Amino acid sequence: MATLPPRYLSVAPMLDWTDRHARYFLRLLSRHVWLYSEMVTTGAILHGERARFLDFDASEHPLALQLGGSDPQQLAQCAQIGEDWGYDEINLNVGCPSDRVQSGRFGACLMAEPQLVAECVAAMQGKVNIPVTVKSRIGIDHQEGYEPLHEFVRIVADSGCDTFIIHARKAWLKGLSPKENREVPPLHYDYVHQLKQDFPHLHISINGGICDLATVDAQLEQVDGVMIGREFYQNPYLLAEVDQRYYQDPHPIPSRQAVIEQLLPYVQEQLKQGVYLNHISRHLLGLFQGVPGARRWRRYISENAHLPGSDERVLQAAAAFVL
Repeated sequence: MATLPPRYLSVAPMLDWTDRHARYFLRLLSRHVWLYSEMVTTGAILHGERARFLDFDASEHPLALQLGGSDPQQLAQCAQIGEDWGYDEINLNVGCPSDRVQSGRFGACLMAEPQLVAECVAAMQGKVNIPVTVKSRIGIDHQEGYEPLHEFVRIVADSGCDTFIIHARKAWLKGLSPKENREVPPLHYDYVHQLKQDFPHLHISINGGICDLATVDAQLEQVDGVMIGREFYQNPYLLAEVDQRYYQDPHPIPSRQAVIEQLLPYVQEQLKQGVYLNHISRHLLGLFQGVPGARRWRRYISENAHLPGSDERVLQAAAAFVL
């Protein structure tokens, strides 16, 4: 396997957002940032249309597969499938608070069962040679303070897991929607910083509410990595300077227009395979955020990309508004 870049910066797994089209697009902006799949349940892999959930373009590396599940044997089987499929990392979701996830006994509710999480991690590690990592919250429901998080990480780390991505908010499993769970519970970056102090041998990445690279700089003084979700999706051009800033890669920063030009052959190929243009173009709406003409770019795509027969010329026409 090729040498992978350090996990200084990563794009969070986001259900319905970080699909393979979004990831291909984001990779045009940064060669080195770590990308994550949407969460894929063990049931979808074992009993569903596997290629639909797992296929990706070779350019997407480094790329992690995020799994949702709580059965150690099923997770181990899916981790092995993910490694065979070519993923660089397997990540276990211990952070999603939605009712649908809870009903399947996975996601954030697993923070109440650290020993089960440890068993799941150990089972997966027994089947693969790539890293197995965990993404969690700082706690759930009425868990208070730092101690429950410390205990969770201690138990799971004892199973062999050495990389944790911590969303620095608690998750409320009842009473808050998934959207509210991303915004209402207060951020406790200090808990995540304390984790790194208490477990200096672990790789600790922080997630939640980070919206600019100056904040990334400050966080990297405290932890090993930073994961950003919606900001990279809504303002993807923020990724364009990441390679120079964090990975000492001096390649020229691509212009927004150049990114569109690089994307066009991919769009053409996907259209030939029966993909609808709006399945790709919906990920591009934020590319010109803050640039004069950005509203017309978004409007033109929104009004035309879903029409029958729409193709890459929609993107070219929309881009003309921001030349």
